[in-house]
Amino acid sequence: MTADRERDIYEAVLTLLREGDYDALTMDNVATRARASKATFYRRWQGKPQLVAAALRHRTPDKSDSLDTGSLAGDLHEIVRRASEAASHETFVLLRALGGAMHAHPELADAVYESRVEPELKTMRAVVDRAVDRGEVAAENPALGFLAHLISGAALARPVVERAEADAEFLSRYVDAVVLPALLSADAR
Repeated sequence: MTADRERDIYEAVLTLLREGDYDALTMDNVATRARASKATFYRRWQGKPQLVAAALRHRTPDKSDSLDTGSLAGDLHEIVRRASEAASHETFVLLRALGGAMHAHPELADAVYESRVEPELKTMRAVVDRAVDRGEVAAENPALGFLAHLISGAALARPVVERAEADAEFLSRYVDAVVLPALLSADAR
């Protein structure tokens, strides 16, 4: 299988996940969307969980650019701005689509973590390390261990709690009202 053909198959998988959910995704509809035979899939992947995991790992968002606005507030606002954009928002769409399937198929949970969560955590660790170095955040602040939970929790919960997307405006207000007060040292406020 050529790299281009493989990419087409993976894109078909991700598109179908964004349009529905894991349970609705079938090898038949992937084959139709990718214009391929199911036999091709089963020769390459053992089943749907392995195909979806491979698609997730194949299309990892690029997080190679360093994020450094010069302040914790600026960095966090940039993180949530990016998270509200379509490319980054895909992570939340995929998490919703894969929800229960990640519990039943650990390889899916691993693929989501490696391809979507881990790059975000790496960015947040760098942001926090710089904030500590600048004296904005005390290294022993217990809230530091919950930064990713705070931001991702708000983004995942708003559609459930308020029936609205976690857009840039909402996440920015959330950072100002909840995240920054929990993190900033008294001197940096």
